[in-house]
Amino acid sequence: MGYATPEDRDQIEAVGPWKDRDIPVTVWQQIERTAGRFPHRPAVTYQLFSGPKDKAETLTWTELKDQVAQAANLFRELGVGPEDRVAYLLPNCNECIVTYLGGMVAGVVNPINPLLEAGQIAAILRETNAKVLVTLRAFPKTDVAQKAAEAVAHAPNVEHVLEVDLHRYLTGAKKLIVSLIRPKVKVTHKARVQNFNKAIAAQPKALQFNDPAVDRICTNFHTGGTTGMPKVAQHTYSGIIYNGWLGSELLFTEEDNLICPLPLFHVFAAVVVMGSSIASGAHVVFPTPAGYRGEGVFDNFWKLCERYGITFMITVPTAVSALMQRKVDADISSLRIAFCGSSPLPVELYKRFETAAGVTICEGYGLTEATCLVAINPPAGTKKIGSVGLPFPYTDVKIFHDTEDGGKECPTDVVGEICVSSPGVFVGNTYSEEAKNRDLYHGDYLRTGDLGRIDPDGYIWITGRAKDLIIRGGHNIDPAEIEEALAAHEEVAMAGAIGQPDAHAGELPCAYVELCQGATATEEDLIAFAKSRINERAAWPKRIELMDELPKTAVGKVFKPDLRRMAITRVYNDALRDAGLDAQVVAVIEDKKRGLVAQVSKVAGTDEAAVARVLGSFTRPWEWAEH
Repeated sequence: MGYATPEDRDQIEAVGPWKDRDIPVTVWQQIERTAGRFPHRPAVTYQLFSGPKDKAETLTWTELKDQVAQAANLFRELGVGPEDRVAYLLPNCNECIVTYLGGMVAGVVNPINPLLEAGQIAAILRETNAKVLVTLRAFPKTDVAQKAAEAVAHAPNVEHVLEVDLHRYLTGAKKLIVSLIRPKVKVTHKARVQNFNKAIAAQPKALQFNDPAVDRICTNFHTGGTTGMPKVAQHTYSGIIYNGWLGSELLFTEEDNLICPLPLFHVFAAVVVMGSSIASGAHVVFPTPAGYRGEGVFDNFWKLCERYGITFMITVPTAVSALMQRKVDADISSLRIAFCGSSPLPVELYKRFETAAGVTICEGYGLTEATCLVAINPPAGTKKIGSVGLPFPYTDVKIFHDTEDGGKECPTDVVGEICVSSPGVFVGNTYSEEAKNRDLYHGDYLRTGDLGRIDPDGYIWITGRAKDLIIRGGHNIDPAEIEEALAAHEEVAMAGAIGQPDAHAGELPCAYVELCQGATATEEDLIAFAKSRINERAAWPKRIELMDELPKTAVGKVFKPDLRRMAITRVYNDALRDAGLDAQVVAVIEDKKRGLVAQVSKVAGTDEAAVARVLGSFTRPWEWAEH
């Protein structure tokens, strides 16, 4: 049924409790059910290159089911039991999908971001105690195989490495050339290495072990990874099934075609998109190994939508921004809705997209710790730009304020910490490390670390983050890593890192530094020093500013709200000046409902509409200053 109002949610829930619904218990049961209903319909399509006529490989639901069974059988043969981990370090490809699903059927699947450094990958492999790693065979223009070999050398728990060779997706001269220029990989680990496709091809297409109808942990998704030891979130079958059920119940059917240029190591693509696909029978298209970052994807995106008759697109604000720098150069009349998540979407960008593409954007909210989905601007109802919409059915969101007596629920429109209860919240066991689950809940409600409020209509508004993360294009960056790197410089007395507003990425990391007395280090010196000590390129500070003294609290901690005010003022004023507009930020105030708000002054003749367009490109709110 459609989802437009809170009453629709209540009607769905009135059917009965979540636990009493007629839904599969395990992922394998879900795959079998969908393959039985739509055996010859397309399930997933992948193309190595982005051209609208480039070679693509499509698996039907029967073919996908068979390959998942073969992968699961192989993992069990390699010693993986229901509690053992199968990790994968892969770009997007059909083998990645098969590994993700087969890993859950056989044991616990552990997706790993291939953009991480080898040391971080090794830390995750050790943390999850993975027995098997599925990764890439050496291939031009990627160092995934090299990083995997180095990581396994530092994770002796990995007993088997299965390599996926993208060579099979090539045609013509490229197929020959890659064979000649394939890079070499130095292997020092003792794990057994096999070809993934050859190994699963030797397995039966029917599951060779019992799949008991019991709920259990089936995934480990790491969060962050910009610091030495990541947090590993645990998900159960019921959480995965719930996320997929939401897509099937509210949005998709077997007639739909989704395009998802997002990475399969992230919950948005893996849990939400693939979960919704296996629940509904919808067809998902994954273009290029790197998704939106793949060569030519933005240039060819609308043509790909036309090629596959796309009805729903999955996106993030940075991708929307890039798409708006290209013309809509294809017939996209089949496209109905764009779903956008990972970070807030600027109002002006929202309007530009709807005008250019002629489709509505539905912003949503989710987090790895809650398996994923929490809320959405209802596809069939009122969309409040800037909010993340209404909670999904069977999800309850409350706003809590900490007191000496514990969490106290906040009234309507009062800001506090967003807390979530849903079938996707694994209460008491959100993280694999027990110590990380302490103080993570108010009763059965997961503390998200995000600050926000709920308005009188039930819509959720995010106003800030209690946990102080920098979110760059949906990628979480821990400011502590930047601060620790700068603190290692002998002339740095204190540093504070924050996310400065950015019209494309939402936020970019920047830092404010207080030098020791008599120091001579420049901002350029400190940027170079930080880059040498920060493993992840995304966390390199875009800007460093020197201050005589950083703003501090009464106990001597850096007072980051003041740093954020300074960054908002600088970035917004630079944007207004570059646009030739006679307006400037004169103050940044704290608003109880909206968080930090820039106040902008104007003079007679100021082009108010132009100011609104420029500042509407950022996610932080602004208003005209009173004279």
